[in-house]
Amino acid sequence: MGYYVRVLSTSADCVPLSKLKLAIQKANLQALLVSDSDDSEDWTDLVLSHSDGLEIAAIERNLVEEGELGQEELEEYKDEIGECKPASATQWLLDYFESVRCIYAFQVLSGTRQSNGWEILDAVKSAIWSFAPSIMQADGEGFSNEAGYHILWQFDDGVDGKWSMGVIQDGKWTHFEMELGDLKQREAFFLGKVPPGASLATE
Repeated sequence: MGYYVRVLSTSADCVPLSKLKLAIQKANLQALLVSDSDDSEDWTDLVLSHSDGLEIAAIERNLVEEGELGQEELEEYKDEIGECKPASATQWLLDYFESVRCIYAFQVLSGTRQSNGWEILDAVKSAIWSFAPSIMQADGEGFSNEAGYHILWQFDDGVDGKWSMGVIQDGKWTHFEMELGDLKQREAFFLGKVPPGASLATE
């Protein structure tokens, strides 16, 4: 199936292709973004590639409506996160899903490993994410909140490295950087607490 990252948007409106191309230009990057539709402002599939044609990502836009793929994906996420930690983030996501109207799915392709492929993909993804209140999801990692901080643990047990995270405290998000491989920090996060030794984010 490949590796996917997704933006779950609260708007059913399509992010115009012109806006995505402008985001690439503003980042001083070179890339091609081709739509499947003659109406580039209302697309369902895009191919993002380097100037030489090497594909970086295939992008799908799926509305969350009865009988549509977006609705099916959302129902799968509801089942998938049931036992994930922290429980406070799971509940927040279940509530948030009720407002999701569109899912943008990025299938990550080999072009991300060439030159500045990841940077190009991030420019397009960020333009979609900022179009309307949205959260993000990545296979094998989990979900973010609207501020882009990671809130749900779906990593493999052997993961390590510093990561920007968030937990709900007194009804508000607290953001910080933790070491994923530190078992004490990990256990605190599972309980919905700021881990000991974590660096609070300055916002």
